[in-house]
This record gives sequence, structure tokens and C-alpha cells, in this order.
Amino acid sequence: MKDQTTLDITLERTPTQVASPSDISSIRYMFHEMNQQNLEHQHATYYDSIKRLMDVTVSLVFIIGVMSWLTPVLALLIKLTSKGPVFFIQKRTGYLGVEFKCFKFRTMFVNDEADVKQVSINDNRITAIGKFLRITHLDETPQFFNVILGEMSLVGPRPHMLIHTRDYSETIPYYNLRLEVCPGMTGMAQIKDYIGEINVERELRKRIQWDVFYVKNRSLGLDIKILFTTFWLVIQKATKPFTTKK
Repeated sequence: MKDQTTLDITLERTPTQVASPSDISSIRYMFHEMNQQNLEHQHATYYDSIKRLMDVTVSLVFIIGVMSWLTPVLALLIKLTSKGPVFFIQKRTGYLGVEFKCFKFRTMFVNDEADVKQVSINDNRITAIGKFLRITHLDETPQFFNVILGEMSLVGPRPHMLIHTRDYSETIPYYNLRLEVCPGMTGMAQIKDYIGEINVERELRKRIQWDVFYVKNRSLGLDIKILFTTFWLVIQKATKPFTTKK
């Protein structure tokens, strides 16, 4: 296993917050759903091979059928709206803690904080076209190439920035269990609406718990469910501005 890069940077701690009744209810529901399945589940012997076949097949179909014409269009829009490269390449933590270069379409103005500061809502670093790419998750489509390379999977815990991996592994119990599987383009935490920036430690712990839940319960059926749920949620999110009554 490669040694992870050590960064001499610390994250600010969020003050402890008192849980509201709604928070407690949410946590109880989460653990109730977890307890409905066997956390010691052993996935089928053929699972890894079939999943890899599904990863490669779906990725190739999307790259050839969609990205072959979509990439030039998005590249032009990115170049016309801001200076800088079309792609944003960032080191992330992969399987067993091995670093890899994660591909994305660039959604921010070029800045020195991209590798140490997570994007927040209404972040002034985001470009005009970047907002659209993030809402539709089109900025993440270059990660299909990461899937082809075997660095990512369609489904799995989202890969974190190196600084977050270092910090969370020191403060959140069982965090490193999420590194036992290949990181994914989408995952259990994402369909449970734990997406993007999370500043409250309680919410971050719940996200990690869903990642661990996936690691212990992964199966082809669960993977397919996560993929279809993700697709439906993306469609809902992308069309919300047009369907919401004013």
C-alpha cells in the first residue's frame, strides 16, 4: 500500500451541538433500517467479478454514447466562461488508502484552496457553468475513466480529499472500514442525502456509518438499487427549478 501524503494542515472543529428531537428521530430511523439487515453479510463469491464487468460495460457505453459528444460541448462552455483547464484533477484516497488522481470537469475558478477547502453552498469560487455542472452532476462524468482504470467503481463510498481522509481517520470511529472497498461515483450515503459539504460532526458520522453499512452489506442487488435511486434523484434535482411553483 502506498504511503499517503502527509499535509501539515488542520481543519477547524465545529462546536458540539445539542441534538434536536428531529435529529434524534433521524438517528433512530437510520439504525432501525441498518438493523433490518445482517451487518456480517458475506457477499457472493462471484460478486467482485460481476461488479467489475458491470462497471466496465456501463462506463464504456456512457463514454462512447454520451461523453464522445458531450465533452467537446462542455469543454467549450468551460473555456468561454473562465480561464483555466477543462478538467480538474485532484488526488483522492482510494482502495486500501492508495492515492489516485480523480477526474472532474472544472467547476471553479482556478484557486489555491481547491485541494484543502471543500466547496460550500453559494461558494464564490464556482463559475456560472460550474453551478449547472454541479446541479446535474455532469462535472463528475469524467470519473467513468477512473472506473475504467479500476481506481473507482460505479457504486462505493465517495473518495475523500487526502486532508479529509487524514483528519477523519483520526476522529471518527471505524472510518477506515470504508477504505476496504473501491470508492464509487455514488454510494449509500449519497442516496441518503449526505452529499457535498457537511460541517456538523453528527451528520458526518452518519454519512460514514452509511458507508460502513454498504461495505458490510454490498451486493449486486444493492448496487443496482443505488444506481437507479441516484439516477432518479439527479433527475429530480436537475428539474426542480422548472417544476417548483413560485
